[in-house]
Amino acid sequence: MSENRSASEQRCVFCTIAAGDVDASRVYEDEVVVAFMDTNPVTPGHLLVVPREHAVGFEDVDDATSTHVWRIGHQIARALRRSSISSDGINMFVADGEAAFQTVFHFHLHVIPRSPGDGWSINAVSHRRDWSLLESDAAAIREAIPSIR
Repeated sequence: MSENRSASEQRCVFCTIAAGDVDASRVYEDEVVVAFMDTNPVTPGHLLVVPREHAVGFEDVDDATSTHVWRIGHQIARALRRSSISSDGINMFVADGEAAFQTVFHFHLHVIPRSPGDGWSINAVSHRRDWSLLESDAAAIREAIPSIR
């Protein structure tokens, strides 16, 4: 590895996979991303789309790379649907930060094929929110969106 890489990048398993330094069951790769099978899949066919350049989360990945990750994830989801792997549905999932269950701190998109009774679930509990609070939340988010012009 390059000597000018940070310590976190040198220990990052996804950086070593992207560099080809460790084996992975690769599905797709180009100059920006590599997609490979998750070694701890929640369902058969569960894979990850990972940028080659180290980025911890949403704040660290540039727009072009993020767009490419999602584009390749979309194409792979379509391929999963056409493959022999059971996939009556697809979940695409990003965990950004420890509170969001991120365990490998290199931005990545999970592409997870789903079938009835596959044993994986998201047991979220939703809470109805008062309209005025929704409007307040929306205003806070609008104020934080940077100008894109």
